[in-house]
Amino acid sequence: MAPSRVCVIGAGPSGTSVLRAFKSAQEKGADIPEIVCYEKQSNWGGLWNFTWRTGVGLDGEPVHGSMYRHLWSNGPKECLEFADYGFEQHFGKAIPSYPPREVLHDYIIGRVEKSGVKPWVQFNTCVKHVSFDDASKKFSVRTVNSADVVEERTEKFDYVFCCSGHFSTPNVPEFDGIETFSGRVMHAHDFRSAEEFNGKDVLIIGTSYSAEDIASQCYKYGAKSLTCSWRTAPMGFHWPNNFKTVPLLQKVSGRTCTFKDGTTTDVDVIIMCTGYKHHFPFIEPALRLTTPNVLWIDTLHEGVVWPTNHQLFYIGMQDQWFTFNMFDAQAWYARDIVLKRLSLPDSATMKAEWAKWRAADEGKPATDEACIRFQADYVQRLVDKTDYPNFNIEGVVQLFLEWEHNKHADIMSFRDKPHKSVLTCTEAPVHHTPWLTAFDDSIACYVGK
Repeated sequence: MAPSRVCVIGAGPSGTSVLRAFKSAQEKGADIPEIVCYEKQSNWGGLWNFTWRTGVGLDGEPVHGSMYRHLWSNGPKECLEFADYGFEQHFGKAIPSYPPREVLHDYIIGRVEKSGVKPWVQFNTCVKHVSFDDASKKFSVRTVNSADVVEERTEKFDYVFCCSGHFSTPNVPEFDGIETFSGRVMHAHDFRSAEEFNGKDVLIIGTSYSAEDIASQCYKYGAKSLTCSWRTAPMGFHWPNNFKTVPLLQKVSGRTCTFKDGTTTDVDVIIMCTGYKHHFPFIEPALRLTTPNVLWIDTLHEGVVWPTNHQLFYIGMQDQWFTFNMFDAQAWYARDIVLKRLSLPDSATMKAEWAKWRAADEGKPATDEACIRFQADYVQRLVDKTDYPNFNIEGVVQLFLEWEHNKHADIMSFRDKPHKSVLTCTEAPVHHTPWLTAFDDSIACYVGK
């Protein structure tokens, strides 16, 4: 019998977790399948790559990244450390708790480069279609490589891991009269630099992470005023004096925006931080994940396995408090299904388990702590099933709670606080420059010699 082949779609944090999971098994003596990873960008790192481009890339494909200049981590690095590769191991010393993009990208890439899995990755290769043949029990994966000469090919695989993420296809609502707006309208996906809005009156629509961070970035880089518009509830932070919070935008006329409470304001730019869609047009409809952005997502067994085809896995598709280490827990779990170390329950049991956890998710109080603990329990359950290092997940929960407290105390200074690693128990040093006045976000400046 020919050896199994595994297709990994995407070489961002989720995809590289899968590569690392199989490499870890191989390092411990396991026979692993052939691994082929397709990455549409020219480098691995997924959303942590930065490009000035918006719309489409050189290859004519939609730009994947939503990354912008000057982004710093909006959560403590200690909450996302890989359990088998800490920040101190990578940088050779303790570093502050809220790294800029370049530092985090270096950390993500450092682990997989050390693992020696780069030969498994085909860069500049976009997956165009994935289908499954019931007779042969094989997937057909059609790709286009655009590195030099455009080449299209189709290959067969026994397993597919979809690791392309769900923060690349913008959710863009309509507002009455917005076509008359005489300023700039964009989605957060196309935001590239807050410096563009120095001296401008900016309207931010949305209340999640991108809204709070883009609003903070615009303030840091000199926006004249920030108006934050909410649909369900305001963000609830203590904003600086040039901020105001209003209910949802209702209509636009020229530069004038009217909100649900009847108030109006004139702005120069509207930035829609209105979220993203789970969008996988390259996967045949029968196998395509469709779900809202929730903690317990639709359909998937243990948030990972396609219930009617146990050869298909989706990694990193949940609403996220935990990130890198959760992707690892999912990757190790799915890997062990491929390696036949774990068996799956029958369909009825799967449905019952899924329904139980969906009910627990939907029935929880809508507090940050409840959501954090729900996801912590999920990560712990997956870790307990495999040989992934059993890191201190309760310690991570406490770090998240510290972080939440610090944000609500002062949204503009929470990044100046140090946190303690659950891996080494080392407390991070305080960065030499407060975030609000730190304009050099290079590795050299942040990490030092």
